[in-house]
Amino acid sequence: MHKVPVTVITGFLGSGKTTLIRHLLLNSRGRRIAVVVNEFGEVGIDGELLRDCQLCEGEASISILDLPNGCLCCTVQEEFLPTLEALLQRRAELDNIVIETSGLALPKPLVQAFRWPTIRTGATVDAVIAVVDGQALAAGQLVGDLAALEAQRQADESLDHETPIEELFEDQLSCADLVLLTKVDQITPAERAQVESWLRQKLRPEVQVLPCERGQVAPEVLLGFNAAVEDQLERRPSHHDHGEEHEHEAFESFCLSLEEGYEPGSLVAQLRQLAQEECLYRVKGFVAVPHKPMRLVLQGVGGRFETYYDRPWRPQEPRLTRLVFIGQRLNRARIAAELQALAATR
Repeated sequence: MHKVPVTVITGFLGSGKTTLIRHLLLNSRGRRIAVVVNEFGEVGIDGELLRDCQLCEGEASISILDLPNGCLCCTVQEEFLPTLEALLQRRAELDNIVIETSGLALPKPLVQAFRWPTIRTGATVDAVIAVVDGQALAAGQLVGDLAALEAQRQADESLDHETPIEELFEDQLSCADLVLLTKVDQITPAERAQVESWLRQKLRPEVQVLPCERGQVAPEVLLGFNAAVEDQLERRPSHHDHGEEHEHEAFESFCLSLEEGYEPGSLVAQLRQLAQEECLYRVKGFVAVPHKPMRLVLQGVGGRFETYYDRPWRPQEPRLTRLVFIGQRLNRARIAAELQALAATR
């Protein structure tokens, strides 16, 4: 049987990986795709956002598998290999596998897993796609909210590498077959040209930088590299080829499920205030808005929030507001009380 091509999507928290994959699934054009999502949190918000794409493309067969609470590069044998082995038992039903790594994952150890005997015969890494935040780079940063990334790092108990952000970014670039520069609509043409020039200095000559807005990249661009990355890792040096283990402090994540509905502007204002007063670094989830038939998606990194309506509430689906909070020493009772006090009447 054929080897299933696997596309690895890597990049920091908030860079736009989930948006990119959602666009791919919405435009899958009949491709049978399995997606493995690696995110931190009690509720797989990113996985659910992607899973809903099944409703948008009836011809395609899409499977979404969540691997929460563990950095893939550090839990390869315990979490990832069994999942991939199970997927490959169905490889006659699959055209592609897409892996969305957490923002902390080192791509090289993950790719090395495809040399594993039970995997090698059934799958090959078609390409590694690095997603980078153009707006952050234009501002002289590697990630839009460094504190949020550090919180994600500390909260992952499985993480066995404590890597400087600069080295992690360079590792993602050095392993990439294509770099997607996101949020280019948020920067000037001059800033974009400067960022692209800086990136190309850090990449292998054959690796292209592709600007994109809201993940709008054609599937033909993302799929079909035929790079067999696992067979040429020697050409992709890493700072962590001889890494050491490190200890980590504990951060936390918790989910609130609220029956109340919320007016989006008031809710975002309240969450911004909480982000300033609490050690709150990331908020994401779904919001019930009174008198609206659509579900509202909310994502926040630090003080930056984005909301949009993704789909109608289903007839038998409870109209609940579900939010995941990631931070340190969070006053859960206070957060819950303030949100309940803010709740709008349906």
